[in-house]
Amino acid sequence: MAHSRLKKLANYLRPHWQKAALGILALLVVNAIGVYIPLLIRNAIDQLEITFSFEQIWQLVILILILSSIMWVVRMASRILVFGVGRQVEFDLKQKIFEHLLQMEPAYFYINTAGDLINRATNDLDNIRRLLGFAVLSLANTLFAYVLTLPVMLSINVRLTLLSLSVYPLMLIIVQLFSDKLRSEQLAVQEELSGLSDLIQEDMSGMALIKIYAQEQNERRAFHQMNQQLLTANLNLAQSRNVLFPMIQGLAYISLLVLLGLGGSAIARGEISVGDFVALIVFSERLVFPTALLGFTITTYQRGEVSVDRIEAILASEPKIKDTPSSIALSSPIKGELKAENLTYTYPGAKIPALDNISFDIASGETVAIVGSIGSGKSTLANALPHLLDIAPSSLFLDGFDLSQIKLADLRTAIAYVPQDSFLFSTSIKNNIRYGDPISEQSKIERVAKEAQIHAEILNFPQQYETIVGERGITLSGGQRQRTALARALLVDAPVLILDDALSSVDNQTATDILKNLSTGVQQKTVIFISHQLSAAAMCDRIFVMDKGQIVQTGTHAELVQQPGLYQSLWHQHQLEESL
Repeated sequence: MAHSRLKKLANYLRPHWQKAALGILALLVVNAIGVYIPLLIRNAIDQLEITFSFEQIWQLVILILILSSIMWVVRMASRILVFGVGRQVEFDLKQKIFEHLLQMEPAYFYINTAGDLINRATNDLDNIRRLLGFAVLSLANTLFAYVLTLPVMLSINVRLTLLSLSVYPLMLIIVQLFSDKLRSEQLAVQEELSGLSDLIQEDMSGMALIKIYAQEQNERRAFHQMNQQLLTANLNLAQSRNVLFPMIQGLAYISLLVLLGLGGSAIARGEISVGDFVALIVFSERLVFPTALLGFTITTYQRGEVSVDRIEAILASEPKIKDTPSSIALSSPIKGELKAENLTYTYPGAKIPALDNISFDIASGETVAIVGSIGSGKSTLANALPHLLDIAPSSLFLDGFDLSQIKLADLRTAIAYVPQDSFLFSTSIKNNIRYGDPISEQSKIERVAKEAQIHAEILNFPQQYETIVGERGITLSGGQRQRTALARALLVDAPVLILDDALSSVDNQTATDILKNLSTGVQQKTVIFISHQLSAAAMCDRIFVMDKGQIVQTGTHAELVQQPGLYQSLWHQHQLEESL
């Protein structure tokens, strides 16, 4: 597993390996100069013991100042390069995740909540950025510090060097003992943060419902509970870190104490000079910071390791509905003939099929209403037609082509779909209507708005077509949102139009007028009208009556109202409601 994560990290870095290599090379230069300066100090001290000269001291000071300035410039360059690589990897992964999510079918977002996906695309990517920036920089710096410093220290005095570094293996053992604990605690923090993000997003979206049912106290209590769980997870992680890091730092400083304790006697015995002693102290201090920083690097690695798994879980998920090498392109013109042969679909985890062996033929330009009780399978059929569900091959056909084999872009261009939830973006009404064709002219936008019976109301808005509708169209009424969504579908002028209860918030007369416009204004459009509004459905060319996932009756309104069955019962109930 660890090897797999490292391989993934290497893949992230591969496009930017030149900048990363240059940044690491700059660190090598910094550490080489850092090793050279203590040697200069050593030589100067030993020389001053023989002949003391202020001129030599000033020369040494100026030289060290110049070398330190070079170190500072090169170190800044290395940080800019390596941290820049981390930022670039973060950018690449954000782009990759977003493009991948655009390929996923709607069912994926029912299982994976928006809050969790947003948390992964922000906090987890931030952890990976830190891992490929700060952690890489720290590890390279620690490696170079030891590789360049240790041989020089051994050349000065082997015994003092080995004694001063004798505690470092213990440090690595302690780090290894804490690694699994830190990883699990970091995962707990990330999961709790995702849960809290979900709650915040849901509450912000459903704020009106919270107010209507006066559930502020319950939501406050739920947030407090989840926030407390996040706090506990963070405190557990912080406690482990606060135990580990002081231990690492304390062990690192023991090496300095060993040198101070044994260095004096070594000078007295003539084993080392005063300059050697000072150089060993400086070298030892050079290793303290990289070693102490190792603890923070480990935490960054643990966070990044968890985040790599969470990001790869998104990227590894394969879309169930996608184009294949054998997918076919639709040739123009598209007539809009629809056919189903023994169409069956069962939702994952369900035992009873939502669509049970359905067969039908719908001619080009025909307007067909689909009615039935709630849960009869109407919306499932609506989602199957534009291939939003993973349906079986050879069960749905458009113009004689197997719908599951048609290229998705061609299919979605041929079928305009207005779902029950008339989602609008937080932008102007104009931009919402022309979403499917962003460069549409104003005249075309107004034409489809008139067909959707929304134009006159838009003219009464403060900025008319430039009026901002707010998040999810909150500033519009339900009927206005639905008709705006209908205008958006009409603008793309697809041969097939599916209205899935898309006029439920519109009065019967307006819904009837809209259907008349669709049937008389655009002769080539095949319309599938799913609705509980039987008055509007009655004017359609044919009516399909669905019950328990099956089409139990078909015919015109005049035919069905005379036949004993579900439609007759629904119609009598509708007439009773109208009279009341």
